[in-house]
Amino acid sequence: MISPARPTAHPLGLTWSLLAAGALAACASTGGDTDPLQPGSQGGASVDGTEGPAPEPPVPGAVLANDLIQPGETRFKNLWRLTFGGQNAEAYWSFSDDRLSLQLRETNEKDDCDQIYVTSPSGDLRQVSTGRGVTTCAFFMPGDDHVLYASTQSGHVGCPIKPESVGYTWMLWPDYEIYVTDLKTGEETTLVSEYGYDAEATVSPLGDRIVFTSTRSGDLELWTCDLEGNDLVQVTDTPGYDGGAFFSHDGQRLVFRATAWTPGNEAEEQQRYREDLDRWQVRPNSMEIFTVAADGSDRQQVTTLGGANFAPYFTPDDQRIIFATNHHDPAERKFNFDIFLCDLDGGGLEQVTHFDGPPGKKFDGFPMFSRDGKYLAFASNRGAGAPGDTDVFIAEWAD
Repeated sequence: MISPARPTAHPLGLTWSLLAAGALAACASTGGDTDPLQPGSQGGASVDGTEGPAPEPPVPGAVLANDLIQPGETRFKNLWRLTFGGQNAEAYWSFSDDRLSLQLRETNEKDDCDQIYVTSPSGDLRQVSTGRGVTTCAFFMPGDDHVLYASTQSGHVGCPIKPESVGYTWMLWPDYEIYVTDLKTGEETTLVSEYGYDAEATVSPLGDRIVFTSTRSGDLELWTCDLEGNDLVQVTDTPGYDGGAFFSHDGQRLVFRATAWTPGNEAEEQQRYREDLDRWQVRPNSMEIFTVAADGSDRQQVTTLGGANFAPYFTPDDQRIIFATNHHDPAERKFNFDIFLCDLDGGGLEQVTHFDGPPGKKFDGFPMFSRDGKYLAFASNRGAGAPGDTDVFIAEWAD
């Protein structure tokens, strides 16, 4: 199927957040009640407090925001802010490390839908998706001339309405299919299509395989395919949700989030999981980080932290994993998410972000290193804005 995309441009002021309202939506300072940084400004001293020329932003349109670096965030040399208000997240680097793809929702209203955008040399955000249905999980293809993403547009013209659920759930719309858009022509082609949930696609740094999450086996499992959507291989086959996967830089392993069952209560929890899945829903409140060989062998659990652990990504040397978690929040309802590093066996746990604001301002997540390891893109509630507003930030990384 080929259809024209709608390549429009947005100024950097419209945005998306996956987790502002609940369990997955972050100590001293939250950035204040006012934010002097506005699109186009060059404000902010260097991180050591000295004045001087502002460092060049790693992505056009990003604005220096060193005043939003929190005490304890020693991994951040400099910090830039890419979006301003609304809901924005899942910003992932191009192969050339000079652009980002991201999800964007202009408001926090339930009837507004996430759409896919990419940064542009002019500093604007260009819309890639058609505007129909809801979209998720964009990623550049090798060469950076095409972007893949998932969309429900085959079954929805507007935003699908989430049915009622008991507790916090993610929707697994069965109309999700994976598309690829040509950024030069706007032509869109269907890459992966079968009734059921096909989404969460990312591309190997080697540029040869795609990994995605699918219900085509009857459960939420990881699958891989070639760049044309052929040669499908099922990677995981364990009961529960396996998703949000990324390849290691050598293409040999995958890191992902998976359902964590309570020992002794597996049968009851798996029954509830199946009931949710029958309604095309999943509960993300209890997940741990795992790795597996790209051929499906050697599945290893990395974290045993409890709570919701998600959005894992390998460090550039493939020796550690960066991820988001709420395990450290002492509250019964854990709303505070931060970014942590750990070794491949789960040891050496290191907290990277330390943002913990008022309700609706407690989230840091979706970290991804640039391929050269110089920068970390992530999403955060930090900075002035309404509760639930989530923006994309880029940090210069300190080893």
